[in-house]
Amino acid sequence: MRALIVEDEQKVANFIKKGLLENNFAADIAPDGEEGLFLAENEKYDIVVLDLMLPKISGLEILKSIRKKGIGTPVICLTAKGNLKDKIEGFNAGTDDYIVKPFMFAELLARIRALLKRTQNHLENSVLKYADLVLDQKTRRAERNGRIIVLTAKEFSILELLMINSEQVVTRTLITESAWDYNFDLMSNVVDVHIRRLREKIDGNEKEKLIHTIWGMGYVIKKISGKKKMV
Repeated sequence: MRALIVEDEQKVANFIKKGLLENNFAADIAPDGEEGLFLAENEKYDIVVLDLMLPKISGLEILKSIRKKGIGTPVICLTAKGNLKDKIEGFNAGTDDYIVKPFMFAELLARIRALLKRTQNHLENSVLKYADLVLDQKTRRAERNGRIIVLTAKEFSILELLMINSEQVVTRTLITESAWDYNFDLMSNVVDVHIRRLREKIDGNEKEKLIHTIWGMGYVIKKISGKKKMV
């Protein structure tokens, strides 16, 4: 999961990002409304945490702009403006939820999870299955042939993406967008390293290999029948 935090208070932004990283999100921070609007319109996010009182461009303007352009990314407005009039204005502009400062991160995380569950169909069934591989999105537990597989946060994010898109090629760019922030170096071999470790854990000594590299394209989870071979 990838989140955008549009917040000009550095301590608050870092606090939210730290909490999200600990819960297996990739997170970007935009310190003002101008950068926030640019990222919201040009990058793909699963959730946006949006302060309304921002320098350069207000959060309300960002919200109206992205909704006008048909961007349906779930948005939680996070602000000190907590009166009823402000809330109504936020909901009318297109926010999905509203939380008032000061706040507890546990509440913000619960609201994010509830919102993602409502808006993303693949989370309605928290258990992903392909062949004899099982991934529980709620418990973050993976199994193959009854063998429990311990995954790091990044490995879980990558495997989740591959299983959601099973039998479809997932590009390196899509993997980096889902598991890392936008400052990630696309020329880095970190993705390949994580795929290699994931393949060792998932396929290991298994007779049938599930994770394959499609050279020049990306990676895929797929059962290979007959004499077809993939890396």
